[in-house]
Amino acid sequence: MQREEYKKKRTLVAITGASGLEYGRRLVEVLRQNKSVKTSVVVSKGAVKVAEAEGTKLPEADYAENDFSCSYASGSNPPDAVIVVPCSLKTLGEIANGIGSNLITRSAEVALKERKKLVLVVRDTPYSLITIKNMETITLAGGVILPACPGFYGKPKNVEDLIDFIVARIMDQIGLEHNLSNRWGSK
Repeated sequence: MQREEYKKKRTLVAITGASGLEYGRRLVEVLRQNKSVKTSVVVSKGAVKVAEAEGTKLPEADYAENDFSCSYASGSNPPDAVIVVPCSLKTLGEIANGIGSNLITRSAEVALKERKKLVLVVRDTPYSLITIKNMETITLAGGVILPACPGFYGKPKNVEDLIDFIVARIMDQIGLEHNLSNRWGSK
């Protein structure tokens, strides 16, 4: 790895089969414009099916869902952050229960065990008790549950503004500056 590449924040964005794929698409777009970030993408088979139903153009994946040759599948070379956006309840449950059956759930497990940032953007409602318990487990293990619940205090003018609100909160969680949305109390 080149010296300059090594200095970049390494992120893995995983897009799973929940509605709200635009959050993942937009996050990848924003991250790939940031010169201080090396962004890798994995897209689940479920996301591909949902994309057909939603008419969303998914970003190009760097790794297949079952590609364990990805360095982020090992604790010896973890990413700085793993963001699962949107995060299906299936994926949430697997991560919460330590089931690393694919690159997405394994890299999330690696992020937790190596004390790296894990952000799960859950996009489902309402929550069952099982879902709430899985969220609790992730939180207690050091992960962040960031439900796709945009705020309206910034006076959004369109759906893109609502998407950017959530992408902005993700950027905050992984420690990257942005100007995607207004902050509370700002003009």
